[in-house]
Amino acid sequence: MAAPQANANDITTVISALASRQGNRPKAQPLSGPKRAAILMLALGEKYGGKVWSLLDDDEVRELSIHMSTLGTVDVEIVEDLLLEFVSRMSASGALMGNFDATERLLQQYLPAERVLGIMDEIRGPAGRNMWEKLSNVQEEVLANYLKNEYPQTIAVVLSKLKPEHAARVLAILPDDMALDVVNRMLQMEAVQKEVIERVEQTLRTEFMSNLSQTRRRDAHEVMAEIFNNFDRQTETRFITSLEEDNREAAERIKALMFTFDDLIKLDSASAQTLMRNVDKDKLAIALKSANEEVRAFFMGNMSSRAGKMLLDDMAAMGPVRLRDVDEAQALLVNLAKDLAAKGEITLTKNRADEELVY
Repeated sequence: MAAPQANANDITTVISALASRQGNRPKAQPLSGPKRAAILMLALGEKYGGKVWSLLDDDEVRELSIHMSTLGTVDVEIVEDLLLEFVSRMSASGALMGNFDATERLLQQYLPAERVLGIMDEIRGPAGRNMWEKLSNVQEEVLANYLKNEYPQTIAVVLSKLKPEHAARVLAILPDDMALDVVNRMLQMEAVQKEVIERVEQTLRTEFMSNLSQTRRRDAHEVMAEIFNNFDRQTETRFITSLEEDNREAAERIKALMFTFDDLIKLDSASAQTLMRNVDKDKLAIALKSANEEVRAFFMGNMSSRAGKMLLDDMAAMGPVRLRDVDEAQALLVNLAKDLAAKGEITLTKNRADEELVY
């Protein structure tokens, strides 16, 4: 049976009523009014929810969005109760999943991009109840890097709203002349007009916080490449082979993003020697046990003749080694290389000579 026809004002009235009162659910499963309204909006979806969103003000949209993005899985029985006469067929489509991405996609269908960014920033950005608390959770180097391109007066306004300890760390990173100018402006600053604060806050929200959130969203193929890097050889081969049959493009992207033991030969001599100084020699011997000649030659070429001979002797003396132990030793070297790169002690370069990995 199709859902009964209702205009947007009728549905908005129902949503407002749901958001303003507690549900009549059993006490074992209490749901607040806003959560009930959020479930209903997810159930209405893109087709039926558009006009409803356009009739809600920013506070209502923000509150609904917060609850939609944190719902998780909603049992179909609860969905059926809340849909009432609007969607009688929902039981056939199962449960709903409310998360950040589903909420953002839905909002983007009906609201201006700037408004969506502002709302999602409030619920998805760094921890904090308001913009200034969120800003206090941004790493000082990142914030200073952004602020150094702003007018000193704007920087002064921003720093005056931050916690003193965070403002101090940001000031210490700014260029000396600029930092001194900002300090003088902060000393001379009187009460800042509300309109100025709101304008600065809006600029930060749209130009900085939204971009910060976007840069933190990692490509799914990058995440999967890291997972594949941690597979043993047999598991990696099994998954890659299956994925190539099912989705060759995705498999090729993942393989291109993976950093493997064989990629270590792309290290420059200084980086290779730093890596070998930080690894247990027994682990290096095990890792090279099944390595191809090119990889062995690379490591031998970056150590003295005496050290290379000792390593070969150790490899011969240990006899047969389980493949699992070799995989673990090679993974240890790869992870150590990434850790050293993250500290800036070595430089990692991917298979393609022009693509440097940054960790």
